Amino acid sequence: MKKALIAVATAMALFTSSAWAEQVLRLSHSAAPGNPKAEASTKFAELVAAKTQGRVKIEVGASSQYGDDTESLTNLRLGTLALSANSQGTTSGVVPQFGVIGLPFLFKSLEQAYKVVDGSVSEELTKHADEKGLVLLALWDNGIRHVSNNKHAVTKPEDLKGIKLRTPPDPMTLDIFNALGASPGALPFSELYVALQQGVFDGQENPLMNIYSSKLYEVQKFISLTGHKYETTPVFASKMVWAGLSDDDKKALKEAALEAGQFNRELSLKADKELREKMTAAGVTINEVDQAPFAEQTKSVYDKWSKDYPDLVKLITSEAAK
Repeated sequence: MKKALIAVATAMALFTSSAWAEQVLRLSHSAAPGNPKAEASTKFAELVAAKTQGRVKIEVGASSQYGDDTESLTNLRLGTLALSANSQGTTSGVVPQFGVIGLPFLFKSLEQAYKVVDGSVSEELTKHADEKGLVLLALWDNGIRHVSNNKHAVTKPEDLKGIKLRTPPDPMTLDIFNALGASPGALPFSELYVALQQGVFDGQENPLMNIYSSKLYEVQKFISLTGHKYETTPVFASKMVWAGLSDDDKKALKEAALEAGQFNRELSLKADKELREKMTAAGVTINEVDQAPFAEQTKSVYDKWSKDYPDLVKLITSEAAK
């Protein structure tokens, strides 16, 4: 009897100490300092600390410190990483339905994209992420994407013919640029600057905020405002780690992710308007593009993805048309 009481007392002591101990969760992202994703990740950590009264501490591993986006997704599913502000392209390699957000020329503005992805589209993607061991906390912004290269300004689809173009490991982006006649190839973002500098690729595609914060404009002569697709930044928690959190802490993390997402979007909207002047002043040639011929040439992408994910394609295109 005495031994049993001692065992109960010990267990209660361990529970009490663990309940009040600081819990440290690591968050990974691949963005450079100053990027809206990086700034929002720091904001998220601050919000979590405040909302949990310091019970939960977020350690942010910037610039792929805790692994690139692909490694982070693997580690989330293994339960060896708690959180990741990941990329839509890389995510679609694990949860292919995320690629549907990037259908070509679907959105005309960031505001339109936010309205669509925050509704029933997000609910559907949450279900698909859960099936792969990922808890979707929020969809932050990763901008409307444009093409840069070192050959010439892109004004019509024919200008992309033969251009060696780096893309994320994303089936949607590869489909778009294959349809446009480029020579696309996937490469982790962390390796992109050196690959462009050494001429492994002629060009790449990213939102202006990524081109600027990672200094890609230093090794690219031309930026063409193709606006060919939109991407989110899916913020995930490991389903295995999530299961071990209290309901209060889950609520705090979810709220913090959504609030940091609003901060992220504000920064993104501001960046899109300011960075053209800065990169033009740095010697980059920036040109507008008539999207119509590009959109016409990428209709086959809709046909392909409609066969694979008919319900989701129908949902997102109908939402975008409202």
